[in-house]
Amino acid sequence: MNKNIFLFFAFIIIIQPFQTKAQGYYWVAFTDKNNSAYSLSNPGEYLSQRAIERRTKQNIPIDSLDLPVNSNYIDSVINLGVELVHPSKWLNGITVKVEMENFPSEVSKLSFVREVQLTKPLSTTKSTFNKFHEFSGKEKEPIDTSVYGASVYQTGLMNGQFLHNQDFNGQGMQIAILDGGFLNADKYFSFDSLWANNQILGTKDFVDPTVGFFNGHYHGMSVLSCIGGNVPGQLIGTARKASFWLIRTEDTSSEYLLEEDNWVVGAEFADSAGVDVINSSLGYFEFDDPTMNHTYADMDGKTTRVTQGANIAASRGMLVFTSAGNEGDDPWKYIIAPSDGDNVIGVGATNKFGFPAFFTSFGPASDGDIKPNVAGVGWNTYLQLSDGNLGYANGTSFSSPVMAGMGACLWQAVPSATAKEVKWAMELSSTQYNNPDSLLGYGIPDFQMAFFYLVNLTAPLQEIENEWLAYPNPVKNYLVLQQKNSRVEQEIEIEIYSMDGRLIEQWKKPGTPKIFLTGLESLPPGILLLRVNSENSSETIKIYKHQ
Repeated sequence: MNKNIFLFFAFIIIIQPFQTKAQGYYWVAFTDKNNSAYSLSNPGEYLSQRAIERRTKQNIPIDSLDLPVNSNYIDSVINLGVELVHPSKWLNGITVKVEMENFPSEVSKLSFVREVQLTKPLSTTKSTFNKFHEFSGKEKEPIDTSVYGASVYQTGLMNGQFLHNQDFNGQGMQIAILDGGFLNADKYFSFDSLWANNQILGTKDFVDPTVGFFNGHYHGMSVLSCIGGNVPGQLIGTARKASFWLIRTEDTSSEYLLEEDNWVVGAEFADSAGVDVINSSLGYFEFDDPTMNHTYADMDGKTTRVTQGANIAASRGMLVFTSAGNEGDDPWKYIIAPSDGDNVIGVGATNKFGFPAFFTSFGPASDGDIKPNVAGVGWNTYLQLSDGNLGYANGTSFSSPVMAGMGACLWQAVPSATAKEVKWAMELSSTQYNNPDSLLGYGIPDFQMAFFYLVNLTAPLQEIENEWLAYPNPVKNYLVLQQKNSRVEQEIEIEIYSMDGRLIEQWKKPGTPKIFLTGLESLPPGILLLRVNSENSSETIKIYKHQ
């Protein structure tokens, strides 16, 4: 290959075969944000005050990713005779609708364009994909409860009632739902309290704003009911007092890369609006145009555009929950983007007893990272159905919002925590944290344990308290207890408790000034309480166990 030709293609990537009539939606990526009309010193021009405060609270700097796309670059592309669909500041590019000759070659002549890709042709037929992969399920026996009704397992399996009983139901938290449609969410009785209490903050449509927002597909409506549904004695959502942004990013009639780019700008909108939590019961790996398909190798936590966008969303200080996928019994088998994201909480599905659902997608991510991260009830989830009745449906589409709602309640309960710390506490409290697998990841969180982990996370670890010195702290394989005043004791009783009060280990040792505890590899990681009891004293030392 001629050297000059090689250098040209090193800067301009055209992911599109040559054609004379370019008709469709295209992604156009830019090289930089030089000469921006916006500045990092005045973020109020492009971020809400709530978004700025979220970053400030978590010590997250405002950086170039937050700056809007260069308007001059946008104008130069539009002047070619195409229509702007939406810009993406995080990925620094735009999506355009094209009906012109030789668009890829013409736009590539602009010095600031680094990539051009067809994301959807204009002429499409209705997709044959079951985009949301829901499964029918038999109705279970009635649950004897006066509060949760048939939705009791969705909260109870995760011990989420611990937070609810303290009235942590999401008050003050903002949740964005990115989905494919919210049919009749403005009419069904499950959402009456959301509207009566002004908990619906607004809607945004990145697919087709000309269509009535509540007249489309039902999927996002059912997802919303898992979090915000409120029918006492029948359906209690996991964060029924939270506030919601309803955002349509998914075109339910087809499946093309364009929807990934819609997802990213939807997440950018949620960030700018100041939301705390994103739930996305969407995922991508296969498209109506097979040349756009992803491979399992692409599920490495950083490759697809939607995963890049989800990672950036998390880096802005939001909790990002996504469905792991329902491909476990299909040839694909694996998790789907963006649940593979390094900073994303991918959610698998279980039944009410905590066993993996037959359809839940397998991990790990292709780079070996634990995926899914956690799992919740997605097999016979009780929710609002499209026909106006309450009933059961299956899919990680529903375990994800069940989990997202509880994550919002946990963060509400410990508002000083960061999003990363909330994610850590959820994983650490999960049933198989010490032995994660490819179906449920770290397992099913216990939100009482997660609460205590978070409450104590920032408290300083104590080395000396009264009579005893404990080291090394953090602990890995062994621990030395040394008495400060070398007082003679007949017998020392030593106990180790989890932060929620469970006794994990105990020993009885002779009363010597220095005691060695070995074989501590099996202790669960995280903050533990070491209690030392003797005839003359009793004290508690906080220790931290390495993973």
